[in-house]
Amino acid sequence: MFAVCVTFEIDPEQIETFLGLMRHQAATSLAEEPGCQRFDVWTDRAAPATVFLYEIYSDRAAFDAHLQSTHFKTFDRDVSPMIVEKSVRTYDQAIEN
Repeated sequence: MFAVCVTFEIDPEQIETFLGLMRHQAATSLAEEPGCQRFDVWTDRAAPATVFLYEIYSDRAAFDAHLQSTHFKTFDRDVSPMIVEKSVRTYDQAIEN
């Protein structure tokens, strides 16, 4: 398994639009990508313009396919102007449960 954690800081005036697009992105990834196992979207009540993603893919190749998908490229293009800051971390599963 391969985990992806993304933290966004979004322009506060754009957060509702961003979350709507993110909701669609998560649903589409889960529905159309066999390698996408989980796509969680989290927010912080104390910092409502911060959005955290927790994504699980079968492997790195499944994540790379996600990045090449038309729906991801469209999402990335549409939300880029809303993003103040973005951090991406990836993890390989070290211990299987």
